[in-house]
Amino acid sequence: MSYCLAIDGMQPESRKELHKNYHDNYYGFPIHDDNELFGRLLLEINQAGLSWETVLKKEESFRKAYSNFDIQKVAAYTEEDRERLLNDSGIIRNRLKVNAAIENAKTIVELQKDFGSFEKWLEHHHPKTLQEWMKLFKKTFKFTGGEIVNEFLMSTGYLKGCHTESCPVYDKILEQNPLWKQAEDNL
Repeated sequence: MSYCLAIDGMQPESRKELHKNYHDNYYGFPIHDDNELFGRLLLEINQAGLSWETVLKKEESFRKAYSNFDIQKVAAYTEEDRERLLNDSGIIRNRLKVNAAIENAKTIVELQKDFGSFEKWLEHHHPKTLQEWMKLFKKTFKFTGGEIVNEFLMSTGYLKGCHTESCPVYDKILEQNPLWKQAEDNL
């Protein structure tokens, strides 16, 4: 069952609203801000092995713990910051995930130097198949397996698949002209 259809049956209402807000306003919409792209990657990495609902409930805590997803600040985190994050009960306290966030921020800083922005780096490599993206991310970033890469790219408009064509949000996504749509138009 698609995420679009699954939300209607969710209970209690608070759970349904949490998912509906993400689905209707964020999932699949292109992101043009590097810090927000980094934030989505960080959240997708932290979802590994857990439910997306767990991550959605903790999103504000992640934002606070990771300096509002400011890439420059996270890239400069010290050992003291790592320990602070590992002791923060508001986020997922997994050493591999915390280390990945910091190391990936450092990587994105370098990509920004080479390409002008993280977004431009992604655009530079578009379009690719999921398999090609997975190889590129595995070579470039920490803790980025296939599902993480797929969800990150779908949820930010680089790969198609977030919404069924019958979902009312699908047309809103098309209005944003995501890169997957541009690639289809160029075929």
